[in-house]
Amino acid sequence: MDWVTIISTTVKAAVGVETVLYALAAIGINVHFGYTGLLNFGQSAFMAVAGYGLAVTVTVLGLPFWIGIGVGLLAAVLLAIVLGIPTLRLRADYLAIVTIAAAEIIRLVFRSVAFKDVFGGSDGQRGFSEGFYALNPLPEGDYGFGWFTFNHRVTWVLLVGWVLIGLSCLIVYLLMKSPWGRVLKAIREDEDAVRSLGKNIFSYKMQSLILGGVIGSLGGFIYGLAFASVQPDIFGTETTFFAYTIVILGGAARVLGPVVGSMIFWVLLVLVNGLLSGAVEAGYLPFMEPTQVGPVRFLLVGVGLVLLLVYRPQGIFGDKREIAIDAR
Repeated sequence: MDWVTIISTTVKAAVGVETVLYALAAIGINVHFGYTGLLNFGQSAFMAVAGYGLAVTVTVLGLPFWIGIGVGLLAAVLLAIVLGIPTLRLRADYLAIVTIAAAEIIRLVFRSVAFKDVFGGSDGQRGFSEGFYALNPLPEGDYGFGWFTFNHRVTWVLLVGWVLIGLSCLIVYLLMKSPWGRVLKAIREDEDAVRSLGKNIFSYKMQSLILGGVIGSLGGFIYGLAFASVQPDIFGTETTFFAYTIVILGGAARVLGPVVGSMIFWVLLVLVNGLLSGAVEAGYLPFMEPTQVGPVRFLLVGVGLVLLLVYRPQGIFGDKREIAIDAR
């Protein structure tokens, strides 16, 4: 068993690309679910429209990188409006049904053969990230120390990604300390009481849905730029469920909860995967095939998360009251 490789891969996973993009998606979910009580099960759709908005703008329309970023953000805002108008006046479960269905519809449209010339079908789109890497001020080479080393392209992605995480957390912190944020928390606790005070519940929910969707869409940008491609199946429902897992793991309605939760989640997955792979290769687990390592790691991490929910349902830094959809 190669302990050096296992440890180095695990340490790098704590700040890696997957941690960054899922942290951004989870911060958006935290705005929806943690602070406002909105059950958005379509966060992957916001990531998808942002990533594809950038990709299609650059590769199909031939427009500059920054215009692609603007198109992706605008697509996320429009998606939030389209999803919110028919559902936010209704019960929370209607939003859950609509968003999970919308996410699947968007994924299937992106992988449709009929739109292959635009979205690339199941192969997706690539070749749109050069404008981003052209902005890279870092010379070619490796950056870091010891096991904690990345090449200049990955370092640039991580630098931008962690800056976006920091800015997103700062924005969420400032907003939730403001009167606007206190109204969101009050809506989560008792919507009727807030309505009786003359507040426009629909407007506040819509603003929350847009804010969380836009923050989550940044994860779609990071994915596309880091891997220089976007594929529709990456933005499946499991992406949203991972984001919810991360929010609950770190603690709902905690500014840094999604960030810490994402780090722990991916460290656990990478560590368990490395240990299982090493044990299978060394013959310690003769009853397991190498192809079974992936599913088993999710099984083991899932059991750990179930135990966490049983003994500490509020997550590591959370509060039990924060994960109640309706605290009345």
